[in-house]
Amino acid sequence: MKNLVALLAFLFATVSLVQAQDKAPASPKVTVESPDKNIKVVYGQPSKKGRVIFGADASNSLEKYGKVWRTGANNATEVTFKSDVMFGGKMVKAGTYTLFTIPGEKEWSVILNSTLGQWGAYDYEKIKGTDVAMVKVPVSMNKTPLEKLTITPANSSISIAWDNMAISVPVMKHG
Repeated sequence: MKNLVALLAFLFATVSLVQAQDKAPASPKVTVESPDKNIKVVYGQPSKKGRVIFGADASNSLEKYGKVWRTGANNATEVTFKSDVMFGGKMVKAGTYTLFTIPGEKEWSVILNSTLGQWGAYDYEKIKGTDVAMVKVPVSMNKTPLEKLTITPANSSISIAWDNMAISVPVMKHG
């Protein structure tokens, strides 16, 4: 009888583990690189799922205008530059940084911070003293809403698009 109970417990645990592995995460971790491999971005990719993503009122939008956002889901987004760059006109040394944004209706602030390993933007106020760069970029509107947050590093920019909004930060190799 003990063997049967042990066997059933083992089978149940195995089936549960297999089922858990089959289910895709709601916000999968995505790693993307620029064509020249100088910029790498790692982020959790949330989906719109019928929600209002950006807005002035936190009660009916996921991300409120004027509030710091981790720019993704789960762990805060990280950007790695393999060489020194001009990020939106600001000098940034080669390295890995946490990327935060402050969405606005017409303009976003894009922030690079040297404190890694952040979950969300909950502790941003405590670590904002380690900001390396903050740049403001204009918003453009997407013709059709994007279902998934999409961050695209190109050789000379990093673009962020989701729902009906998109921004682009110029990035130029320096030196």
